[in-house]
Amino acid sequence: MNRELLTMYGLKWNPFATDLPVEGLLPTPAVESFCRRIERQLMRQGGFALIAGEPGAGKSAALRLLAHRLEKTEGLGVAALSHPSASISDFYHEITDLFGITMIHGNRWHSFKGLRQRWLTHLEDTRMRPLLLVDEAQEMINPVLTEMRLLTSTDFDSRAILSVVLVGDHRLLAKLRNPELQPIASRIRQRLIMARAEPEELLKLLDHLLAQAGNPGLMTPGLKETLVAHAGGNPRALAIMADGLLAAGAEHDREVLDEKLFIDTWGEPTQPTGASR
Repeated sequence: MNRELLTMYGLKWNPFATDLPVEGLLPTPAVESFCRRIERQLMRQGGFALIAGEPGAGKSAALRLLAHRLEKTEGLGVAALSHPSASISDFYHEITDLFGITMIHGNRWHSFKGLRQRWLTHLEDTRMRPLLLVDEAQEMINPVLTEMRLLTSTDFDSRAILSVVLVGDHRLLAKLRNPELQPIASRIRQRLIMARAEPEELLKLLDHLLAQAGNPGLMTPGLKETLVAHAGGNPRALAIMADGLLAAGAEHDREVLDEKLFIDTWGEPTQPTGASR
């Protein structure tokens, strides 16, 4: 959304864009609880944690909220893997770069030892395990997941020296049921399974987004209820429809968005299967 449209609506930023500022994210009680458990347990004990749910349920937003909270922890090393579908060789190139280790081309053993020593030193200095965040983890190949497990443990598998948060959709849950990956599945200490949002949760999210963006009165109460009814419990679906209404409202010089604009823009579709009534 360009600056002219933001000014027209009295908005500081687009409340329905994918690149929301952190203050636009609204943690649910379940996300708050998960973040506290990561801070209080996983950072001290190490090992794996999991965030899973259907596409658009808010998994990546939960990961951003967690990263933002942990960035405030003094001395904690946090890194995010950006290429989850990489081969083992590319995985080592990225992870050594993230943690400041010089990789010798073709010498994976050198990188393995260097990473483990770096994490052990960090643990001895801070009493906290460094943290690796992996979004879209369902795209990781099994050999890389296995290699990650081997990297994170020492002392005959009795001591975890790295904390890892894996985030993915239902395919990740299916992948972890593979016998080859049972050693990882058995090490997941904390889980957050994100279900469909209840209508009151989506209404609260809408109110939060509009208030934080600077115009709490941008939508009529009826429009908010209409959006929630057609979102099927999915925050991403809600944001996509609402973003389309911003563009349509600007085209028709609407300062307040209402139900008629929704019908003119999206038609009057039947309520999606599984939507809350």
